[in-house]
Amino acid sequence: MSEKWTPSSWRGKPIVQVPDYPDPDALAAVEARLATYPPLVFAGEARKLKGQLGDVAGGRAFLLQGGDCAESFAEHGADNIRDFFRAFLQMAVVMTYGAKSPVVKVGRIAGQFAKPRSGPVESQGGKELPSYRGDIINAIEFDEASRLPDPMRQEMAYRQSAATLNLLRAFAQGGFANLDHVHEWMLGFVADSPQAERYREMADRISETVAFMRAVGINPDTAPTLRQTDFFTSHEALLLGYEQALTRIDSTTGDWYATSGHMIWIGDRTRQPDHAHVEFARGVKNPLGVKCGPSSNPDELIRLIDILNPDNEPGRLTLIARFGAGKVGDHLPALIRAVEAEGRSVVWSCDPMHGNTIKAASGFKTRPFDLVLREVAEFFAIHEAEGTYAGGVHIEMTGKNVTECTGGARAISDDDLSDRYHTHCDPRLNADQALELAFLVAERLKKERSGEAVKIAAGL
Repeated sequence: MSEKWTPSSWRGKPIVQVPDYPDPDALAAVEARLATYPPLVFAGEARKLKGQLGDVAGGRAFLLQGGDCAESFAEHGADNIRDFFRAFLQMAVVMTYGAKSPVVKVGRIAGQFAKPRSGPVESQGGKELPSYRGDIINAIEFDEASRLPDPMRQEMAYRQSAATLNLLRAFAQGGFANLDHVHEWMLGFVADSPQAERYREMADRISETVAFMRAVGINPDTAPTLRQTDFFTSHEALLLGYEQALTRIDSTTGDWYATSGHMIWIGDRTRQPDHAHVEFARGVKNPLGVKCGPSSNPDELIRLIDILNPDNEPGRLTLIARFGAGKVGDHLPALIRAVEAEGRSVVWSCDPMHGNTIKAASGFKTRPFDLVLREVAEFFAIHEAEGTYAGGVHIEMTGKNVTECTGGARAISDDDLSDRYHTHCDPRLNADQALELAFLVAERLKKERSGEAVKIAAGL
């Protein structure tokens, strides 16, 4: 990787998971237009996120990253964005209380349109067509016209991302994130949850804390941080022509930034060190993520870290572990030990979704909630055993009351999946399941903090 990097240098590398556009000239014209459009995010915002992720890498904060499996054009609307943001904020408040430290909030939103696929084609009823690769590339309907990759969809994705970002910024800074409101929403969840008693103690303690702050004059009117929050966006940088078109030089530093989102990540299928996706990511200064699956090995991981974060900059690189419940212990310890032995600064985050996807008896693809929780618990336990910091969780979720993942306090069954199965790709946690997960993570974080306090008191 000693050769000079440019935003287009990835084009000289091998590449996988790319669509076959039938009209290269039309594709080039769309990318040329996108290159003239305003940036979606700004370099200073990406640097701010990198600084906050540096706190996570140092054990001083916790990363909550979540959102849609794949955003769709059909479901884009203010209500969907609002409901997602509300559920996400509730999760963050619960985790902040449990961790007794800041929670860095990063959504899979305003850019999460492209999806890798296990094969280039899929079959239905004996008919074979190109795989659905996300709304930025083709449509989910199973017919020849819908499945044909259409470059014009990139401009549609750009406009939807811009509109989504506009609303998210308004929510984050305009009072929707007021702690009083978020806590009231969370109390409503606790009151209605079948496991209310399990969460009531923490909810009550948060209420006491909020009441105490008000009593001493700390409230959303006097403390702006109680009525607004930092919220960042992220997505998998899969469609590199789109990413290149939105890559710009920061006028204050002279560095290149991907302005399609604050953080981008490389998927489990595209992290080959000598391939195009790694080549593109190494040159932009955004915070980066890398998915680590069962095929990851310590030597390759260290090579990737050296390529993507050669200066060992805290907050630059997040390693997103996705192994599957019961398999974390087979893979994660060796990766942690390799990173620790080399003295590399990374954020370790747990993706408990992708390794736990099954096909239910009803025929729907689903993720059992108990397996999601088990993988998170194993992730925390292994980091505790290794003496390292479990820095975050990365989940696919929605603010809607969908029935896509089985289990949870409301015990969604296989038979329930057909009721509200709305995802365009992989199953997501609904709002109740997401908040339930947040309470369980908070309990774990609280336990870890208590253990640290005991050690400090004992002089260890």
